[in-house]
Amino acid sequence: MTPGLLKMWFALASMGFMFIAVISIYLSRYKLKGFLRTILSVIAYFFMVVAGIIIFFVVFSGPVSE
Repeated sequence: MTPGLLKMWFALASMGFMFIAVISIYLSRYKLKGFLRTILSVIAYFFMVVAGIIIFFVVFSGPVSE
């Protein structure tokens, strides 16, 4: 697998993490109550932070020379 294709898959996974985070935050704010709300919220913000870190490294690693 080429480095450019590998970066594409990392970026796609990061977008998936962001989508999961947005759906989880919505559920935890408007649909759930109690302890489950807190757990889902923590998991959602974890996914959002991980997605941000991955995108940061993908963007600032520069273009692939091919």
